[in-house]
Amino acid sequence: MENPLQTEMVNMGLCEKPNGMLGTETPEPSYTGPENQELEEFLPHVSGKEKQRFTDFEGKTSFGMSIFNLSNAIMGSGILGLAYAMANTGILLFLFLLTAVALLSTYSIHLLLKSSGIVGIRAYEQLGQKAFGTPGKLAAAIAITLQNIGAMSSYLYIVKSELPLVIQTFLNLREKTTDWYMDGNYLVVIVSASIILPLALMKQLGYLGYTSGFSLSCMVFFLCSVIYKKFQIPCPLPLNSTDHTVLGNTSLISDITYQNGHIYEEKIGGCSAKMFTLNSQTAYTIPIMAFAFVCHPEVLPIYTELKDASKKKMQQVSNISIAVMYCMYFMAALFGYLTFYDQVESELLHTYSRVAQFDILILCVRVAVLTAVILTVPIVLFPVRRAIQHMLFQNKEFSWIRHTAIAVVLLTLINLLVIFAPTILGIFGIIGATSAPCLIFIFPAIFYIRIMPKDKEPTRSPPKILAACFAGLGVLFMIMSLSFIIIDWATGGGKSSGSH
Repeated sequence: MENPLQTEMVNMGLCEKPNGMLGTETPEPSYTGPENQELEEFLPHVSGKEKQRFTDFEGKTSFGMSIFNLSNAIMGSGILGLAYAMANTGILLFLFLLTAVALLSTYSIHLLLKSSGIVGIRAYEQLGQKAFGTPGKLAAAIAITLQNIGAMSSYLYIVKSELPLVIQTFLNLREKTTDWYMDGNYLVVIVSASIILPLALMKQLGYLGYTSGFSLSCMVFFLCSVIYKKFQIPCPLPLNSTDHTVLGNTSLISDITYQNGHIYEEKIGGCSAKMFTLNSQTAYTIPIMAFAFVCHPEVLPIYTELKDASKKKMQQVSNISIAVMYCMYFMAALFGYLTFYDQVESELLHTYSRVAQFDILILCVRVAVLTAVILTVPIVLFPVRRAIQHMLFQNKEFSWIRHTAIAVVLLTLINLLVIFAPTILGIFGIIGATSAPCLIFIFPAIFYIRIMPKDKEPTRSPPKILAACFAGLGVLFMIMSLSFIIIDWATGGGKSSGSH
């Protein structure tokens, strides 16, 4: 016979439910079905035992390794576009905006952790389902899908622009030829079919986990090279007047010009840093930054695996990870900008081809970054396929045909996007102005408002009002960014910028 007082105390959360006591508790979402086999890599469990609630799960990942994992989730191709963003905002405005986006990302992770702690949810899509039912789940899944498609597109765009330069350097060709192996579009298709697709067809994600550490190491190597090259590349850059390309051997620059020859020295751009500036390309700044800080779909899986997990401990993990990436982002943007100033392109690594195409260090950076992004694409494809499975085939058993078909269709669409996109700036802009604000600003706030019980925090309580303002800020950012980008495209401003 149950004690009514004890039952009421359990329902209020004042004591634990004793063994054998019946009660209505929100069931833990099941992740054991065939349709969720890929998800199991993120959600380890002890076979043969009853699943534990998320907040009680005994993770095995250390504090330091969790920081490493979340830092790697944050770090991505967005770092290559930040120098361009600084060139179109100025150093002070860029620093202010970068700081604001980093702090807002930290706050949104705080909202996610509070929401997940209440309901015991360990996946972003499931949090949306708990808050708004099927529409919330679909909205989160669509946003994650768009974000990851944008990430994969940016990775393959790097392959399209950098791999021909690597081949040209290895073949010691001074000029780019029209051969098929020098065409970035062909190379993207070949790399996708021969390397990315076989890796993406693996059934479990765990086999690809080793690439995450290598990817982060490559970006650290990239940052060190950007800082080093700042003191090696002169300003202004010398120009070859016959073909309008920058002279490759910058160590041989002199004041001598050839009056009766073809080559003479011209000044390209200014060499003074701007503290504050606004132009048509400034509209891309916040989307690029938002794109660079999106890690929110990975926060809950990392929280699940954290040893001695608590909301406070996971918040510390996120704070340190964002702080580390904030410093890396600012350093890469600052030294990249101070190297090329107004001549920096929307993809920083490609800018070095104008002065250091045959430089061994830059070649090593290119090869490292290319290897990292190629091996990262299959990892990013897994959650996209999982989201599609949740949206369209939730109650279906695992099928190799469907597993393969989704990967092939996704890679085909992404290849078409990369082939026909004029610059990487458009990918950063559109994805950063749509899915990124949803994942960083809007969804964490509205999920929190819906999930947090009114008896703990009334609708007009300061935390919920602050969350509502946070969601409104995300909507404002999205509308403003999209409006400015569309205006820039309509006036033709985006066609020339950042073009290669």
